[in-house]
Amino acid sequence: MNADHRVPAWPALIADADLRPHNSFAVRARAAGLTALTRIEQLDDLVEAAASYPQAPLLLGDGSNVLLVDDYAGLVVLNQLYGRRLINQDDEHAWVEIAAGENWDQLVDWSIAQGWFGLENLALIPGRVGAAPIQNIGAYGVEFESLCAAVQVYDPKAGNLQWLDAAQCQFAYRDSLFKRAGSRYWITAVRLRLRRRHQPNCAYAGVAEELQRLGLDDSQASSIAQAVRSLRRRKLPDPAQIGNAGSFFKNPVVSPEDANALGQQLAGLPRFEQDDGRCKLSAAYLIDQAGWKGYRDGDAGVHANHALVLVNHGQASGAQLYALAQRIAADVHDRYGVRLQIEPRVICAAGEP
Repeated sequence: MNADHRVPAWPALIADADLRPHNSFAVRARAAGLTALTRIEQLDDLVEAAASYPQAPLLLGDGSNVLLVDDYAGLVVLNQLYGRRLINQDDEHAWVEIAAGENWDQLVDWSIAQGWFGLENLALIPGRVGAAPIQNIGAYGVEFESLCAAVQVYDPKAGNLQWLDAAQCQFAYRDSLFKRAGSRYWITAVRLRLRRRHQPNCAYAGVAEELQRLGLDDSQASSIAQAVRSLRRRKLPDPAQIGNAGSFFKNPVVSPEDANALGQQLAGLPRFEQDDGRCKLSAAYLIDQAGWKGYRDGDAGVHANHALVLVNHGQASGAQLYALAQRIAADVHDRYGVRLQIEPRVICAAGEP
């Protein structure tokens, strides 16, 4: 994929760089070095430059699903690889290749405009395309893995590029090979298999109701995207207004026996049956019931309207937000016996816990 007009004129390297503009929590953190990846040909040179730092290099998109707990002693590389192209199509599907630096929400609109469908339920998820496979992003009944054909990765240690098919990516609920591997792989592009016929997916709670509220129907993918954006704006705070990374905890998945027992304690507990027989519970409900919604300790807090969202009211550090998350998780476990897992990547001086 060729570079285009969006590639900025970027200085070779900034020392002791401010990372606050590069993470949606807007926490104050600094990087020993900061630069940008704008062309695939830079990869080997960037790895060579990063070798002089005590911490492994960190590839960062918009920092929309990252909590920076400490300053970073390594080289932070901003992923600014751009490009979108059709690579194949048949009567049913189109295969498209998207560079990892592309904006995810803009990709949703672009795909709909081309007549390629499937991404509309994932509208308004913040960040860049390269973050999508790491978290196996999902919303309103659709997960990234269901659309993924392959992911292109660069291995800084081996110095090579390779394509991994969806099975090799080891996708799971808000998880993947890439999340577990930390900085071992740099995602440079993804290939998606999109439908050439619109098949509305409005089964998830709220989507059909939002379409009706907006006076729309499900005959157009753009209408579903509009409804999803409306829902997300109403439920989740805008990082441009208050620092956050969206949902901070995964919804826990437990055995039916544990779900039944907890249901005796919490009569209104939402539960969702999974294909493997287990039950997914609402982390937001558990946190709310434990009394954390709207809690604030200095500038680290829990959003007043959504218990699943940790927020930076202004000057909270990453360490303060992480400590609050640990307190919440410990309290929920003590009360309900359920272990909450953090969804964003947590970046510490010693690596990722």
